[in-house]
Amino acid sequence: MVAGMTQPGIIVFGSLNMDLVVRVERAPRGGETLRGLGFMTNPGGKGANQAVACARQGASVAMVGCVGDDDFGKALRDALAADGIDVTNVREAGGSTGVAVVMVDAEGENRITLVPGANELLKADPEVLGRAVASQFLLLQFEVPMPEVVLAAKTMHARGAIVVLNPAPVRQLPDELWSLVDTIVMNEIEAAELAGVPVAFAADAAKAAFLVRRRGPSTAIVTLGSQGVVVADDAGCRHFAAIAVETVDTTAAGDTFIGAMCAARVAGESIDSAVMRGIRAATLCVTRAGAQASIPRLHELEHVQQVACPTALEQ
Repeated sequence: MVAGMTQPGIIVFGSLNMDLVVRVERAPRGGETLRGLGFMTNPGGKGANQAVACARQGASVAMVGCVGDDDFGKALRDALAADGIDVTNVREAGGSTGVAVVMVDAEGENRITLVPGANELLKADPEVLGRAVASQFLLLQFEVPMPEVVLAAKTMHARGAIVVLNPAPVRQLPDELWSLVDTIVMNEIEAAELAGVPVAFAADAAKAAFLVRRRGPSTAIVTLGSQGVVVADDAGCRHFAAIAVETVDTTAAGDTFIGAMCAARVAGESIDSAVMRGIRAATLCVTRAGAQASIPRLHELEHVQQVACPTALEQ
């Protein structure tokens, strides 16, 4: 277990960033200056976002990360603690906290530039992760150094933990990491890159999920935005339809899906039930602005319609 917390259900090993969000009518062209519509700072980072999503869906969560010795770092730690997340192992390092400059257009689509900062100093400390227990979940992303991601997966896999990987920002996985991952959650861009096939529709996602599963993960999930979610595991491949809503901001939608899904799995729900919860949480997320500010709590999902039963797909 992580120091300072008794057997949290989910350990998130990943990034913490302060998001600097600019709202625009459209993205400027090269050399063009446009008047912005608004600005806000919002706690973010894929690791921290997923930790918050897990916690707000009722899971017991510990964060392992690294921030700078600055006001942003303190604000990020305080924000996680306010959601009941154990921040004992969010280490303060020299230099600056990671930041992300997020441009959100009138359609709710975002464009992000990331400056890693202290995230590049994160280490997978065996003294911390080596206390893992069987059936704990380890949630990983790629906004921290790859060797440390591999070491974290190796350490907790050896202890019987369930390793969930969100390969974002996308890059090819080291061969060693494939065999350590139980569940991989990808969007269409990540799935296309890792499977080596184009992914535009559910049928494409099914093929990509099949190819990715052959590398090691027992469950492959592909999120397709307004086209829903495709899941492939030993029970076959199936497609879950999305819930139609008016999109305000897609920032943190994928993180919200992953966090809600993992929280449901820790609570004992089936993978299909967990995916349905993830879709409902992400649906509510995209109707709000910001990263962590947009992530819903469990009770709020009572106001979101149910997801239709999935349909089978050929792989």
